[in-house]
Amino acid sequence: MGATFAYLAHQAGKRCLVLERRPWTGGNVHQQLVEGINVHQYGAHIFHTADRRVWDFVNGFVPFNRFTNSPLANYRGRQFNLPFNMNTFHQMWGVTTPDEARRIIEEQRRQVGIVNPRNLEEQALSLVGRDIYEALIKEYTEKQWGRPCSELPAFIIKRLPLRFVYDNNYFNDPFQGIPQGGYNMLVDALLQGVECRTGIDFAHSPYREWQKYACRLFFTGAIDEYFDFCLGHLEWRTVTFRTRIEDTSNYQGNAVVNYTSHEVPYTRVIEHKHFETFGEDVYRNPRTVVSEEYCTEWKPGMEPYYPVNYERNMKLLARYQELARQQEGVVFAGRLAEYKYYDMAPTVRRAMELWDTQK
Repeated sequence: MGATFAYLAHQAGKRCLVLERRPWTGGNVHQQLVEGINVHQYGAHIFHTADRRVWDFVNGFVPFNRFTNSPLANYRGRQFNLPFNMNTFHQMWGVTTPDEARRIIEEQRRQVGIVNPRNLEEQALSLVGRDIYEALIKEYTEKQWGRPCSELPAFIIKRLPLRFVYDNNYFNDPFQGIPQGGYNMLVDALLQGVECRTGIDFAHSPYREWQKYACRLFFTGAIDEYFDFCLGHLEWRTVTFRTRIEDTSNYQGNAVVNYTSHEVPYTRVIEHKHFETFGEDVYRNPRTVVSEEYCTEWKPGMEPYYPVNYERNMKLLARYQELARQQEGVVFAGRLAEYKYYDMAPTVRRAMELWDTQK
């Protein structure tokens, strides 16, 4: 978001200074080249959107490839296609027609008989029935959130799309892909001509008194950190990665494989080359790079990933937002500043909208 906003301001003739805590720009979309493969250091990032303006905007800097997100789920050695579609239902029950699949799901929903779900477990059971819930949702979700599904609020799962067609494309958006050459090329193009300083911790730098340097601050860090946690810490879930080089051309045959059982401690395995290399081309490189992802509770000093939208945090966020409204000249925007999960395309759109209000 910061790179897009800086680009728009720079194009309008404004002087911009971008400060980044890490040694590089781009935030969580930064990639590292390992064995000739662009490795997503902070988890898989797949650009997808139905917004033609956003799609044309990013493709104006670097063309995107044809990557289509079609993840797999491994439950105790059995492989299932995601999202839930006719391939999944065939793998689960051996059915071949949409009517057969519908009948099984409706019967399982009827058997659980839940009308007013009180928690995530009851919500999921009422939507998809027991078989899909037990194999593909329950233990995976518990690994993600570190709590039993029966203790998680129902609103975390508002809906679970069931597709009665043979379609493994995870997203419905018509535009989807990865920048050719990687996300670093996109970020570098956005920030071309913009002054950037890396390795700067805003909270503990002279720039904390930003009014000495600028007339406006576009803040994308954590909102509670901006206020020195004066009201307490907002809670997050974080992700750690174990990345390794495998001495094989093709480790798992797919970019993303979720592991939905507690028997496996990580939530998914990413094989990075499949984001940018297709078909027989994967064998041109005799090695591959894979990352295991582990979800844990966030603690100060760790990287925050997913906001925990419980009542306690929502109330605390509202108090911080009230403080934010009193900060003249400061725009709080982005995942950390808004305590809100953003995909990449909505991030670009949000930066465009905010720039339109600042001009």
